[in-house]
Amino acid sequence: MAFKGKVALVTGGASGMGQLDALRLARAGAQVAIMDLNDKGLQETAAQSPNIKPYRCDVSNLEEVRAVVGQIEKEVGPIDRLVHCAAIMPGQSIKDMPAELHNKVMAINYFGTVNLTKTVMPLMEARGGGDIILYGSMAGSVLTHNLGAYSATKAAINAWAETLVRENLDSPIRFLLVCPPMVNTPLVNQATEHGPESLKDSAKTGKNMAQPQEIIDAVEAALERGDWVVRPKPAGFMMLWRRLFPGSLWWVMEKANKVK
Repeated sequence: MAFKGKVALVTGGASGMGQLDALRLARAGAQVAIMDLNDKGLQETAAQSPNIKPYRCDVSNLEEVRAVVGQIEKEVGPIDRLVHCAAIMPGQSIKDMPAELHNKVMAINYFGTVNLTKTVMPLMEARGGGDIILYGSMAGSVLTHNLGAYSATKAAINAWAETLVRENLDSPIRFLLVCPPMVNTPLVNQATEHGPESLKDSAKTGKNMAQPQEIIDAVEAALERGDWVVRPKPAGFMMLWRRLFPGSLWWVMEKANKVK
């Protein structure tokens, strides 16, 4: 494992990618603080390892993030790695989704990323190092119907994280932007009612979806190589397709989602 520190903070640690990564870090001997608003999931995850301590936190609330990070540093120790997985993914057309929900998705996904990074990064800089792993998504480039709000937040994260890396090339911190394809986690279930037809089909069958363990393996390998971005499985190809032939990709997406 590429992690050489003692304390990790994993957001979205109550389920999915965050939970899996927290458990993996804890098994490797790290002390892991997990953040989420899912109280049941927090407790269930923490119960699986004495190395995991749960913290309830709304990542969209900057003052709350600052307070909880301060609490973690006092109770668990100085944070050596931030893994920011927390996100929501409601599916609906832009026309039908209420403005309030658009705002909520942006607040949690994008501003949550800003809040955690801007709170933890100065602490790591002062100590001379650390890892900051931020989850963007292939969905920030590879667009489809009924997932516009989520894709917009991930496009923002992808752009923000890439700029962060380029502005801090001499930093002692290791930064990594993760742009996975759709992953077989509970997150996708949020989009199955009003989301793209292709996503509904994949959620039912598990086909055309990456497995969470594969993504975490790719993250650790990328950190070992010193990469600043990782696009696991088909994500790299799909993002290149979007860049070179956006019209043809839209045609395929509309066909897959039965758009007339």
